[in-house]
Amino acid sequence: MIEVIPAIDLIDGKCVRLSQGNFASGTIYSSSPLEIAQNIEAAGIKRLHIVDLDGARQGRIVNVATLNEIAQQTRLQIDYGGGIKTEADVLAILNAGAQMINIGSIALQEPEKVIQWANTFGVGKIFIGADVMDNNIAINGWQQVTDCNIFHFIDRFYKAGLKHFFCTDIKKDGMLLGPSVQLYKDIIKAFPSISLVASGGISSINDIYELENAGCSGAIIGKALYEGLIDLSALK
Repeated sequence: MIEVIPAIDLIDGKCVRLSQGNFASGTIYSSSPLEIAQNIEAAGIKRLHIVDLDGARQGRIVNVATLNEIAQQTRLQIDYGGGIKTEADVLAILNAGAQMINIGSIALQEPEKVIQWANTFGVGKIFIGADVMDNNIAINGWQQVTDCNIFHFIDRFYKAGLKHFFCTDIKKDGMLLGPSVQLYKDIIKAFPSISLVASGGISSINDIYELENAGCSGAIIGKALYEGLIDLSALK
């Protein structure tokens, strides 16, 4: 069964959503990420995906205090990322209560470092984000699109034994136009033993079923929850 993973994106300690990664188009949905997280837990959901957008943009972790607050006051299994650069950052996030670190830019820029983190902390602690624009990886809060193809990107870590990945099609993110199902099918066909979580564009329960049929292990949901298109109680 596919796992539903609500997302909380943080700017200035507030819960926001962007459209296609554009910081100028952000909408603030709550000034209390903890309250959002508690509502998610109350609905019977087990996982939470937190992105420190300040950290992603600034290249350093910023909102770790919010992570700690949520981890202390819920039992959610949290993955957290944004601005992670060093092993000390990884330790800070794990010590603040996250079960996994989600890795984006640094995975492209310094893949050997990320593989070493997997060896040090365990493969199960590393959740690699493949954020794409026209199938090429984007980094630094999606502000820079590289010439690295997603399949080449995943292959490096796949060969090193890493298993946990999530993929966001930036053109779909925050647009509520449906997920990139064919892209996920292609990734799973190329790397059949990975656990792939879909992200971006999900706007209905039917989208989640479609992703499950495509072979995705999970679905990250953001704007559809905050806009009321998907009800938390229906996800349970």
